[in-house]
Amino acid sequence: MTRVKGGTISLKRRRNVLKQVKGYRFGLGTKERQAREAIAHAGTHAFAHRRDKKNDFRRLWTVRINAALRPLGFSYSAFIGALKKKNIELDRKILSQIADENPEVFAQVVAAAK
Repeated sequence: MTRVKGGTISLKRRRNVLKQVKGYRFGLGTKERQAREAIAHAGTHAFAHRRDKKNDFRRLWTVRINAALRPLGFSYSAFIGALKKKNIELDRKILSQIADENPEVFAQVVAAAK
């Protein structure tokens, strides 16, 4: 059997691994074995944090809506309950955008919910 030299492929593989960990600190960004380990861990965290991001944004929307409601004499929970009773189907993301960008329109929505 003929001899196969795998130098170019090994270098390509190493280069691709190190390209993925560019900017990592200490040996994680320069040593191939540590870089592979770092990529594996980063992948698991990225998966979990994509799920967490949805919850983080929902919390942010809740806080923004509540902050916009307080000057209008309403609490967040009472407002959401009133919306459900009146069958006004605006989700929290849209409500938070309206509260942030168009306070007068948001005041109309609050008036409709009362």
